[in-house]
Amino acid sequence: MLLFRWLILLLLIAAGVCFAFFAGTGQQRFKRWGLLTLKWTLIAAFGFFAVLILERIA
Repeated sequence: MLLFRWLILLLLIAAGVCFAFFAGTGQQRFKRWGLLTLKWTLIAAFGFFAVLILERIA
């Protein structure tokens, strides 16, 4: 469980770094990578918290 929390945190930081590179360079590829990383991080986080909620219910 701790591993998943750290993984989600590191992916959010990676997305932030991509957006910082986009702001610094203006290259669209960093924006695309940042949005892609953010999208999959949020999907993984929602899945992780859904499992936690289902464990509480059951």
